[in-house]
Amino acid sequence: MSGHSHWATIKHKKAKEDAKRGKVFTKIIKEITIAAKQGGGDPAGNPRLRDLVDKAKDVNMPQENITRAIKKGTGELPGVIYESQKYEGYGPGGIAIIVETLTDNKNRTVANVRHIFSAKGGNLGEIGSVNWMFEKKGVIQAANGSHTEDELLEHLIDYNASDISVGPDFIQVTCDDKDLGVIKAKLQKLGLKIEQAEIEWVAKTSMSLDSEVQTKAIEFLSALEEIDDVQNVYTNLG
Repeated sequence: MSGHSHWATIKHKKAKEDAKRGKVFTKIIKEITIAAKQGGGDPAGNPRLRDLVDKAKDVNMPQENITRAIKKGTGELPGVIYESQKYEGYGPGGIAIIVETLTDNKNRTVANVRHIFSAKGGNLGEIGSVNWMFEKKGVIQAANGSHTEDELLEHLIDYNASDISVGPDFIQVTCDDKDLGVIKAKLQKLGLKIEQAEIEWVAKTSMSLDSEVQTKAIEFLSALEEIDDVQNVYTNLG
């Protein structure tokens, strides 16, 4: 088991800031529209949509926004067509990066992503250039009350939790992607408030940088996340 990486802590703080200023609404609405288009507009029969609706409610998104996004996905209301696109490359210090986007204009998105890579010391690579360094995992973040790492390990000993890390204000559990739902439910039974539960690209091994280069790397990653079409940024930065 391990402690939080510096980047994980920064992402957690940034997610809270984005939620406060409503920026997270745009990202969730895009995901809801895509999920409804791919699996239908009934959350009861569309697990991905159900999870996204729960996520939207957790950040206090109005029900009318959720309903409108679903109807745009099912075609009941007119709306833009979003396409998913993944970019891979390297950042300052040689860190590996995967960028996931949802966009209605691929030319605009690739131009914006390429600009950040070029301007901030990165190199945009071909698809497949870094994803071999990652694997799909379930990642659950919860607000930390008084639970210790040892206590959580004891409760999750019978589950496929590959990593449990405890920070001052949040807990992160990494697990086999198929066990995401059952571990999330277990943590909720323990009284933990789930802040996020997603399937993510998790680095097989993490990379450390000296403080100066790490600062540049974090600025680079933060700039990528500020692009409106970017949904997720994954890295092997420890």
